[in-house]
Parts: sequence; C-alpha cells; structure tokens
Amino acid sequence: MQSKDKTFLDNSKEHLNMLTAKTLVEAQLYPNQDAVFADALRHLLRARPELKIQLAIYRYEKENISLAKAANLAGISWAQMKDILLEKGISLRLGVETLTEAQNDIQALRQELGAS
Repeated sequence: MQSKDKTFLDNSKEHLNMLTAKTLVEAQLYPNQDAVFADALRHLLRARPELKIQLAIYRYEKENISLAKAANLAGISWAQMKDILLEKGISLRLGVETLTEAQNDIQALRQELGAS
C-alpha cells in the first residue's frame, strides 16, 4: 500500500472514531439514534446486497419465515431464493401452516410481481 493510501485510511479511521450516532443527533442531522442506525443499515445493505441474501437465509432458518418472505427480504425472486437455499443444502419448507402465513406469502408474492 502506498503512503498516500495509508494516510487516507488512517484519516478515515480517525474520522469514524470521532463520529457517533449521538453526535449526528446532536447536530440535528437525525431525530434520534435509532434513525441513525436504521439509515446506516439501509445503506450497508444497499451497498452489499449479498448481506441481504445472507440475512434472509438466517431468518429463514432461525425465525421460520416463509420462502416468499425470505425472497422478498433478499430482494430476489422466489425461484432464485429456492435455488440458493438448495445450493446451500438447506431444506425447503413448502406450504403454510396458518392462515396468517398464507396471507403473508400472498402479500410477498404480490409485491414481487408488482401487483399490490
């Protein structure tokens, strides 16, 4: 790494160390710290879409969300999500157990198809 690059990284780290959610709220850039974290997470997931997929997989496995909901969270199609889960050796849970799950699946599919 060149000296100029290292200086930039060192300065960036220093600026990040000085920057806190509290400071952003005090500067009236955000209404509260929750808004800071929500915005930071939104930008992180936008910049690194693979994290959205990994998070959807985690929630599918641990929180028992539906395949349609996982796909919606990941920002990909139902078929793509199914393929990713199968590639990772994750068993599919097809079908719903409650009326609420069926309604959630229908809503997620409508959003995916753009027919809200």
